[in-house]
Amino acid sequence: MASSPDDGSAPWTSTRIAALNAQLEPHGPRAILNWATHTFGDDLVQGTGFGPSGIVIMHMLADLRPGTTVFYLDTDLLFPETYELCEELDETLDVSITRVHGGLSLDEQAEQEGGALWNRAPNRCCFLRKVKPLKNFLADRRAWITGVRRDQSERRADTDILSWEEQYGVFKINPLANWTQKEVWKYLFEHDLPYNPKHDQGYPSLGCV
Repeated sequence: MASSPDDGSAPWTSTRIAALNAQLEPHGPRAILNWATHTFGDDLVQGTGFGPSGIVIMHMLADLRPGTTVFYLDTDLLFPETYELCEELDETLDVSITRVHGGLSLDEQAEQEGGALWNRAPNRCCFLRKVKPLKNFLADRRAWITGVRRDQSERRADTDILSWEEQYGVFKINPLANWTQKEVWKYLFEHDLPYNPKHDQGYPSLGCV
């Protein structure tokens, strides 16, 4: 298994990150998460939109490091089913689910930027409601876990297990990088974990309404 950093206060060199990726690659997500929890401790958080991959990771973290902070970006535009699932997971899994919000209500955003910004300028809307709050939340963290997998798209086919995210100033860890969608759902069903009913209605992923 990969070693821990010598000095956690600064990013590692690209050579070191490449070496760690090589060491982590043969291991499954549970072993990767175990390494991450021991390496980054309380400075490690998971980000999720409560999709299947995120729920798998939450379940593993609840066992490996109970109380781990799991955050979600509340844009005020999530599906009602997403909020309901969040409450259910908060009650059943031993993790600390944290709401991250930009502080700007939809009405306030409409006053400043005009109505229905998500239709007129979706990138601007995403910046205000997702990118900016995410950057603020990660400012005092060292590592961020996501549910990104290589099989999700061609763009993600070369996803590393570990990378340095300069935009946010944290390490990004993708423990399910080499898992498939089939493996994710198999895990969910084997552990009788809840999931968003929207998936049964044909929604492959869930973001804003």
